[in-house]
Amino acid sequence: MNAPAQTTPAIPAARILVVDDETISRDNLALALARQGHDTVTASGGPEALGLLQDSDFDMVLTDLMMEGMDGLALLREVKSRHPDIEVVVITGYPTVDTAVEAMRAGAYDYLAKPYRIDEARLLVHKALEKRRLRLEVTRLREQLRERTLPVPMLGAAPCMVELKRTIAQVAPSDATVLILGETGTGKEVAARMVHLFSRRSEARFLAINCGAFNEELLESELFGHEQGAFSGATRQKKGLFEAAEGGTLFLDEVGEMSLAMQVKLLRAVQERTIRRVGGTADIAVDVRLVAATNKNLKTEVEVGRFRQDLYFRLHVLVLNMPPLVQRREDLPLLARYFAEKASRETDRPAPGISDEVMEILSRYAFPGNVRELQNVIERAVVFCNGDEIRAAHLSPELREVSLHVSRAGDRQPMTLEECERDQIQWTLEHAADNRTLAAKLLGIDRASLWRKIKRHGL
Repeated sequence: MNAPAQTTPAIPAARILVVDDETISRDNLALALARQGHDTVTASGGPEALGLLQDSDFDMVLTDLMMEGMDGLALLREVKSRHPDIEVVVITGYPTVDTAVEAMRAGAYDYLAKPYRIDEARLLVHKALEKRRLRLEVTRLREQLRERTLPVPMLGAAPCMVELKRTIAQVAPSDATVLILGETGTGKEVAARMVHLFSRRSEARFLAINCGAFNEELLESELFGHEQGAFSGATRQKKGLFEAAEGGTLFLDEVGEMSLAMQVKLLRAVQERTIRRVGGTADIAVDVRLVAATNKNLKTEVEVGRFRQDLYFRLHVLVLNMPPLVQRREDLPLLARYFAEKASRETDRPAPGISDEVMEILSRYAFPGNVRELQNVIERAVVFCNGDEIRAAHLSPELREVSLHVSRAGDRQPMTLEECERDQIQWTLEHAADNRTLAAKLLGIDRASLWRKIKRHGL
């Protein structure tokens, strides 16, 4: 009884060059791979193969070892020398350890021993192409990071950050909608960009919009576009972000700020994968991966009628929870040094060190504005630092006084993080004469976030 054939997983179509001086073997293998959806080209020897490689792009080469003139190993060396990103598999009817070692040293992905089953060849091709895809993805990611695609890298070795990065790596390859939850300043957009960079859409565009920064009419136009004459001032047709991000990722920040009417329109776009421009009548198909973020508790918003339940369920597919900075205090030194070096590069000056005194102050501070507030604190300190080390004198007066205030609470230590944050907000409000706009600015958060924290703490 024959063993069941192995099932080869589906893979994206690739352009493959099959090289063999035996016509039947060459054509049979090329045909088998073509039936998998690959674009296969054949060559009867090494010189012909090198000519094809020079004139056209290929993802992979499968070459017979024993050929007249230029043999498979010589061809392998030439291919890896001229086209290092192309994966090569050597096919041999005389498999020996020496042959395998020599092929591997020359850069072959693997070798295939004759006689082989077609399923065996397909599986090996799949593995080689998968390796190539992963290597190219890593290269692209490094290039994008080098170009500072991320405004702030996702730094941190705290357990909660390790888990977050692991989860991002898991959810990114899917095309499902991602919902990112977290306080203001925790890095929700950084996480969204990471999801994009690790996805199959990484070569396409990543576009972001803050839904709370526009009124309903403007937000609709920004997302869906408009036709010429749709409203006063619409002098020409304009594509919206859904169309502009075609094939890529659209990040909807502060999605909880959307009006109920806009939520209905967004729901239709998510469900139908079509949009309609303002003033238009045609439905336009869109291929966009949605990532949404909010600092609100959407479940509570649904219960009180401020957020549609059907849209909530559409967005609440894959969820990322951004930890506040107080839950990852062990990352403070790493983040502080990174921001100091970044600010120094931008001002073309040597990066200063950070004194133990400053690190002590930072470790006692609650950072209601999270990582964004820490960045602002360090950038300010770099500006005022005229030596080789950031000291307490270079911090803002508010931070120094708040830190002193917190440290004076030693008679009632240990304080919980909630108590620390409450104390800090209360003190800031008092020193800002209850001016909440000023207090929010001093704390490094927006006014809406401050209002929610005041309500939560009963201040």
